[in-house]
Amino acid sequence: MEQKPADESNVNALRNVFALGFVSFFTDVSSEMVFSLLPVFIVGLPGSGIAILGLIEGPSEALSNWMRTVSGVLSDKLSKRKLLVLIGYALSNIVKPFFAAAQTAFDVLTIRLADRVGKGVRTAPRDALLSESVSEKRTGAAFGLHRTLDQAGAILGPLIASTAMYAMGLTVRDIFWLSFFPGIAALVVLLVFVKERVSRAVGEYKFLEGLREILKKDLVFLLVVVAVFSLGAFDYSFVLLNASEAGIDYRIIPTFYALINVAHTLIAIPSGALSDKIGKEKVLVMGYGAFLVTALSLFFFPGNYYFAVLMAIVFGVYDGIANTMARALVPKYARTELRGTAYGLYYLILGSCFLVSNIVVGVLWQSMGPSSAAVYSIALSAAAIIGMLFFILSHKEP
Repeated sequence: MEQKPADESNVNALRNVFALGFVSFFTDVSSEMVFSLLPVFIVGLPGSGIAILGLIEGPSEALSNWMRTVSGVLSDKLSKRKLLVLIGYALSNIVKPFFAAAQTAFDVLTIRLADRVGKGVRTAPRDALLSESVSEKRTGAAFGLHRTLDQAGAILGPLIASTAMYAMGLTVRDIFWLSFFPGIAALVVLLVFVKERVSRAVGEYKFLEGLREILKKDLVFLLVVVAVFSLGAFDYSFVLLNASEAGIDYRIIPTFYALINVAHTLIAIPSGALSDKIGKEKVLVMGYGAFLVTALSLFFFPGNYYFAVLMAIVFGVYDGIANTMARALVPKYARTELRGTAYGLYYLILGSCFLVSNIVVGVLWQSMGPSSAAVYSIALSAAAIIGMLFFILSHKEP
């Protein structure tokens, strides 16, 4: 039976946005309890190091993004989003606690890959489901709200980890086991409150026709700019690593992750609302600019305590803007029934470039120092900003 199309005034649609936000909230409490400690944990394992960190993070995030391509296309073909979202969240929340049993970098890589497969399976269908819950003119606000709830969990998770280690004497491995409980809460919210919203009957989807439909000039140009930027954009692990190299106690490192997520949370809704007024492309440039400031700080002040704090804040601003805006832009260039495919293509490019970025940054950092890694990131982020400005100047509304 064909479902009703999304309507922003529909109470159930708004409930979906909030429900998906709280699913991400509880998942991020779980995830960031683990990930706020994982970079230091990895570097401290026998035979590991900074380059190994990059070799774990790069392939893991790349696999996650590649899986989003498969799940996005599949969700369009099946005309079902929620089932894939549930499978993805379930897999991640089951495997994460097993980091507590890891003894080698290979153990961590295996668990990390499984966790990222789960994230990959859920993300494109979830983003499509979220975009289908509101009209296109409100997607910036909807993604901003979702991102804010997501990051609220990402703030709470590291604070729980740090507090538990200080106040209760728990070890890093204890924290990993503890992450299981908020993960279960996320699954309960998803099962009970999230509703399917896709409005097309099964059987109409043809992959090649759909791909040709979305590969138009504007989307291709946008994806090229995203690719250039992503080739140089290191992830949060290197921000935490810089804080560690500044001499900060490992038990405090999770609070730096919380700081990243505070900045992320505070900027997500305002940037989403602003983008609905002045254009998502313009706000995305602001996000890229914040990353450029982060890379410049790393270049001029590597391992500096005070600039480690500044880097965490500015990186959070970048992440809150760029991740929100790029995801909110995709529906602008794809029809509702093809959004899963469009998101899948976006994440395929993002993941491939992310793989290169984290490996290159990790190798440069270990072999030549953080300033050399920063030069690489500065050059590509500056090029992406120029490309995005050109896109804005030349873009004509469809």
